[in-house]
Amino acid sequence: MVTIKTKEEIELMKKAGHINYLTHQYLKGLIKPGITTKYLNDEADKFIRENGGIPGFLNYEGYPGSICVSVNDEIVHGIPSDDHILREGDIVSLDIGVVIDGYHSDSAWTYPVGVVNKEKERLMHHTEKALFIGLKEIKNGARLNNIGARISEYAHKHNLSVVEELVGHGVGTDLHEEPDVPNYGKYNTGMVLKTGMVIAVEPMLNAGTRHICVLDDDWTIVTEDGRPSAHYEHTVVVTDDGYEILTGE
Repeated sequence: MVTIKTKEEIELMKKAGHINYLTHQYLKGLIKPGITTKYLNDEADKFIRENGGIPGFLNYEGYPGSICVSVNDEIVHGIPSDDHILREGDIVSLDIGVVIDGYHSDSAWTYPVGVVNKEKERLMHHTEKALFIGLKEIKNGARLNNIGARISEYAHKHNLSVVEELVGHGVGTDLHEEPDVPNYGKYNTGMVLKTGMVIAVEPMLNAGTRHICVLDDDWTIVTEDGRPSAHYEHTVVVTDDGYEILTGE
């Protein structure tokens, strides 16, 4: 069931979203060659708790990390590890969930490790741009699939592929609520968005084919062809004339 959030609920989600944003800003400053993905996970866990939040992903459906750390061809759900060392030229996607008083926020961003090549630079630039192009479609009375239609249109225009098996989602007292928010679709179709709905929009775009594989850990999802993937996500609330980002400043 799709829920309309009250002003009080939205304020709690905004608090969770603000800590999420601050966690991203903190971790961004730590990213450099030679650190492990587990180090980023542990620093995120500590930062979130010190700021009054709870890591939303830890033990979610059995997930063992406090955040997801996905490197290069890893699309999502990379498990932090002491054995996974970041190297010059990598890109790393940090997907972070924060809970405040039972309400979730969800945000992902992809960062360069040192200097990256043109392919990765271009992938990150256009995936971030695709997120905001999708967000522009959001307002009371708009159709849900307008978001994905614009994201996929932009991605294909720039010769990037859209991961179709993974989608955005509603957010609230559960991390994943209705509705699903795909990154593709036909314009002017889908449910009607209403003021007070809270959704996470999260394009995952690949430099190569859209096809994916799941690793033996049953969590990490990678590109089938081994080429890089980028992931950008904001949690937003639908307003009368647009949207408000809850996972920003």
